[in-house]
Amino acid sequence: MATRKALLVGAGGMGRGWGDNLKKHADLVEFGGWVDIREGAAADAADALKLSNIWTGTDLAKALAETKPDFVVDVTIPEAHHDVTLMALEAGVPVIGEKPMAHSMEAAREMVAASEKSGKLYMVSQSRRYDTRLRAYRKLIERLGALGILNSDFYIGAHFGGFRDEMAHVLTLDMAIHTFDAARYLSAADPVSVYCEEFNPSWSWYKGDASATALFEMSGGLRYTYRGSWCAEGLHSSWEGDWRAVGENGTALWDGHGKLVGETVKERNAGFHNPVDKWEETPEEGYAGGIAGSLRDFLNALETGATPQGECHDNIKSLAMVFGAIESAETGKRVPIQV
Repeated sequence: MATRKALLVGAGGMGRGWGDNLKKHADLVEFGGWVDIREGAAADAADALKLSNIWTGTDLAKALAETKPDFVVDVTIPEAHHDVTLMALEAGVPVIGEKPMAHSMEAAREMVAASEKSGKLYMVSQSRRYDTRLRAYRKLIERLGALGILNSDFYIGAHFGGFRDEMAHVLTLDMAIHTFDAARYLSAADPVSVYCEEFNPSWSWYKGDASATALFEMSGGLRYTYRGSWCAEGLHSSWEGDWRAVGENGTALWDGHGKLVGETVKERNAGFHNPVDKWEETPEEGYAGGIAGSLRDFLNALETGATPQGECHDNIKSLAMVFGAIESAETGKRVPIQV
């Protein structure tokens, strides 16, 4: 695989994580430059990672012109994703960006259109798709035949402090896209409509609603139910959620940690219970997960022309689930999901 020059935009906590990710892939990536709107932030981040001879500064247009990167990594705040992505694509540079794709569906549609116009790849790093446990769970689900029910539970008491404590739709907007995107990956289905209620228990330390229940109709008649809270103390779920999938042939469970089990009907009879076969799935080893997996998928796509996970035409469907759920919660109505 050819070595490609990267320009990283954003030097916050996640930006520094991506900086380390690029550095660890020196066999595939030349770290060409780092941009942050805060004066000196990119240089400080580069120094912290002991990076030398890379361009640093605050001006993205100048960085694109002077470093001539093969791709851009956008790790800015969601409100900046639109402008960063459009500037890079208009310069003819492919982009891999952090989730969520954008702060609105209108902005996201413009980003997809820019990818089409430029003919350059735009991919969102939906990094949990590279979790080997999630991939193993999908293999279990494939044994179930036609899928009719998919449920996920997410319950964590997250004391972040800072801006999240003041956010509206804090759970749905800031976190649920991970679970919604996982539901699409697991089911190979797309959203049709949603009814969602957001609420805030009396003890919540968040200003905005930190709990939500959403029922999605998915393609093929599947119903996906999301239940979650970011102010649930004790007996936390996994950050990946706790899952149940029910299909025509049986059921598969994943607790979001290591337990991956399923049962499928062995033979059908008139009795109360049909005998079942029990299945377990073991996650594969040696597979790059997290943002390392995202980067490798992106680079492979640049090399081969393959469509990566999180390609913008696909990922916008996960974003639409978020904004559809928010619209439903605000209006009290079931709403169609429009991409």
